[in-house]
Amino acid sequence: MADVVTPETRSRMMAGIRGKDTKPEMLVRRVLFAEGLRFRLHRRDLPGAPDIALPGKKVAIFVHGCFWHRHEGCGYAKMPATRPEFWKAKLEGNAERDERAIQALRAMGWRVLIVWECAIRDKEKLSTLPKVLSDWIRSDAPLGEVAGGAMP
Repeated sequence: MADVVTPETRSRMMAGIRGKDTKPEMLVRRVLFAEGLRFRLHRRDLPGAPDIALPGKKVAIFVHGCFWHRHEGCGYAKMPATRPEFWKAKLEGNAERDERAIQALRAMGWRVLIVWECAIRDKEKLSTLPKVLSDWIRSDAPLGEVAGGAMP
């Protein structure tokens, strides 16, 4: 299947995709701040440079886009029809890198929470996000995920 836009347009669109300070990440940061939690951003000295780190609690939070990080079973994680072999390798590489970062953080004694983009798009889940985040952070669970149930 051919792309519906020119290569130059596609390149410009892809270049505009942010790696930091995305809308979902900013929303999670606002929620955490409102809950009275203070944090550091993009700690490059930690494996995977977590989007949000709460060093005092040894909690690392990744805010993952469902497409880019291959959220299993999520409607937002559809494989593109154009250049499927490229995308398969790229997205699987992202997921493998994520897993290595999580394992390294766990080995260092950090607890890891993944907040998926679909949780922020799901209106019902979004309304419970402050409680879900603060309950998990205050728990002793080593790993956690916050995901929505919405399909596009």
